[in-house]
Amino acid sequence: MQFGVFTIGDITPDPTNGHVPTENERIKATVDIAKHAEEVGFDVFATGQHHNPPFVAPGNPPTLLAYLAAQTEKLILSTSTTLITTMDPVRLAEDYAYLQHLAEGRVDLALGRGNTGPVYPWFGKDIRAGIPLAVENYNLLYRLWHEDRVDWQGKYRTPLNNFTATPRPLDDTPPFVWHGSIRSPEIAEQAAYYGDGFLHNNIFWNKEHVIEMVRLYRQRYEYYGHGQAHQAYVALGGQAFMHKNSQEAVRQFRPYFDNAPVYGHGPSLEDFSEMTPLTVGSPQQVIDRTLEFRDWVGDYQRQMFLIDHAGLPQKTVLEQLDMFGEHVLPVLREEFAKNRPADVPDAPTHDFLVERARRGESPVPGGREGSRAWSDAQERKAKLDAASRAR
Repeated sequence: MQFGVFTIGDITPDPTNGHVPTENERIKATVDIAKHAEEVGFDVFATGQHHNPPFVAPGNPPTLLAYLAAQTEKLILSTSTTLITTMDPVRLAEDYAYLQHLAEGRVDLALGRGNTGPVYPWFGKDIRAGIPLAVENYNLLYRLWHEDRVDWQGKYRTPLNNFTATPRPLDDTPPFVWHGSIRSPEIAEQAAYYGDGFLHNNIFWNKEHVIEMVRLYRQRYEYYGHGQAHQAYVALGGQAFMHKNSQEAVRQFRPYFDNAPVYGHGPSLEDFSEMTPLTVGSPQQVIDRTLEFRDWVGDYQRQMFLIDHAGLPQKTVLEQLDMFGEHVLPVLREEFAKNRPADVPDAPTHDFLVERARRGESPVPGGREGSRAWSDAQERKAKLDAASRAR
């Protein structure tokens, strides 16, 4: 089980004193958060990708992640998310492979369509084609990473002829991909088709919806023959604010919740906490709530927490990381390990992926021979052939 923190790089005024960090302060703070996350025992740091205020998450995440690779030793560097809809797959293939070499494999990425509508036309794209763009662009990205020479033609990009993306992935093994989606079954299907991971960043969604999306992904993962449903790779989001005294936690966090653009002026803190993963309370309450997530989706591989948001000052964010490291992570690791079936895999690492490829066990997109998906495809082909002969 991996635990990580992710940032969206929002610049939000502190409602208690009106302080608004400068872009430079927020960017430097992001670096300090990542480094401190490693120091207190987190496994993963992930950055969002933004092209518009009030965010300073990088437009090209490898810029930040390469810097962090040089500043850290063990931390897995990831994204939350990389915009597969508006980014050129060739750039993604080359930038993340380059980052992978610099970071000695400590890299994976989560793909997402993005929820900021105006970004699409800035990059010459139409938000109404978000799903087809995600499907086509990832198909090309996958091929660029797995094939030395690519001939390709699609709807949304200039054709490629005998093209080689450089550098090639480290050890001929691309970074692991999590397909992030909160509401689109097509993306859960895409993750299952390729045998990749599925990230449901459920920070604004009720548990019933989370359960439904993850169940769909698991069912389709098994359908394509990549393993049994309970062996599929799942990551979840969450957010928490702690104090040793639970009432004090609520008192301190309430003004940030009430005034943050993404939270305030809607459901109360209490209602929002009831409906979503947001947990405001003591470390034990955060532990208990996080363990509930396994009851929702089964044993899973990665839990990400959003901590540096809503205008919280940097000092408070670092203190929250300290509390996670001292009181929460050790207990969560121990509890999540209990009663975990031996055949549930850990979150993929570069070494795992290299070894899996060496054994010839890497997933086959669409299902390897013998899977239900493969059998269904054979049956459809036979029917088409019969119909053709009848004509």
